[in-house]
Amino acid sequence: MGYIQEARENHVKKKVEEALRSKMKQKALKECDYYTSKYAECTTGRTLSVVWQCRKQAKELNDCLHHYTNDAVLEEMKREYALNQEGNGPANP
Repeated sequence: MGYIQEARENHVKKKVEEALRSKMKQKALKECDYYTSKYAECTTGRTLSVVWQCRKQAKELNDCLHHYTNDAVLEEMKREYALNQEGNGPANP
């Protein structure tokens, strides 16, 4: 499949892409709730020392969030949306 054809197939309107990004972020926060809780627990009662005391928890949280919020995930969501559009007419992201 050529680059131009693939780009056309993955193209979605800007508002749809924003909605898909929002959905992607919500899913990431839900999936990474355990790491969010660990980080929040570590930061409780700390101010400046959060930077070095909670480094491990912050890295785990960031790694988890990145797993669910990257370009590959967004492209897959766009592809699924486009397939739903073709098969069912207008659909919500």
